[in-house]
Amino acid sequence: MKLGAFSVSLAVKDLKASKEFYAKLGFKVFAGSAEQNYLILKNGNALIGLFQGMFENNILTFNPGWDENAQKMEAYDDIRDIQKSLKADGVPLLSETDENGTGPGSVMISDPDGNVILLDQHI
Repeated sequence: MKLGAFSVSLAVKDLKASKEFYAKLGFKVFAGSAEQNYLILKNGNALIGLFQGMFENNILTFNPGWDENAQKMEAYDDIRDIQKSLKADGVPLLSETDENGTGPGSVMISDPDGNVILLDQHI
């Protein structure tokens, strides 16, 4: 299963303070908007999303179809195919996408310890 770019999406209390902290670790703003309460930071291939007031807990995020530079991948597994595979394997879905749709879509699952995983396809 090709899940695309991986990042950790952090629920932060203070976007500016978090941005400044991660800048000290070498992360630079890659995408997002402070006015919209989120920033995507990058250090090499490592990606961290900072989200203020958008969700309660941290989330593991995969972006099918995107590489770590938010560029479309030549070959990737569409979110609907991933969803079908998860269902076939008996993985409970917290949310799902329209299996008959095309383009962007997302699926949420959780691991055995309750860590939420977001599969978020933007293309």
